[in-house]
Amino acid sequence: MMTLFLPYRRFLFFIVLILLISVRVNAEDRDLWILVDTEAQVLSVMKENTPIKVFRNISIGRNGADYDKRVGDDTTPLGSYRIGWVNENSRYHLFFGLSYPSMHDARRALFLDAINVETYRTLVRADIAKRVPPQNTMLGGGIGIHGLGKADSQIHRLMNWTHGCIALTNKQIDGLSRWIKKGIVVTIR
Repeated sequence: MMTLFLPYRRFLFFIVLILLISVRVNAEDRDLWILVDTEAQVLSVMKENTPIKVFRNISIGRNGADYDKRVGDDTTPLGSYRIGWVNENSRYHLFFGLSYPSMHDARRALFLDAINVETYRTLVRADIAKRVPPQNTMLGGGIGIHGLGKADSQIHRLMNWTHGCIALTNKQIDGLSRWIKKGIVVTIR
């Protein structure tokens, strides 16, 4: 009876070990987040409060960054969001969609009479449920982090050119993709 029990104990030991390793890996993933510094034009992959990978010379919206983004204003929204979806077949090479507009954006917009109460509630419900919010409100949508695709890399180096997204070169977005998972927090400041 003892000889049957020994392999079972080893099997349980390995299962527990695998579970502990996966819990540790998942905990490490939760410590990762993305910081976009719109003034320095730098995107950093952060572990807790330490940058572990930095991408320089990014581009943002052609009209800069602001907390009060509106549809068609070509500004990059400031705030904290999550990666809500990934499009690997984007015309911009790779596209990591943000959960913009957030509950905070909705609150500000409601206060400024930019959206109605029903739109506010819809955006808040999506934020609380960690779903992608409606992308067709007066606050705009379709904001994300993407590559250049076939866009002119010279223009990328010289000026901010997006309609509100954060753009990296195709090589940079490929490098960033190893860190990106749905749900990761992206803070734009």
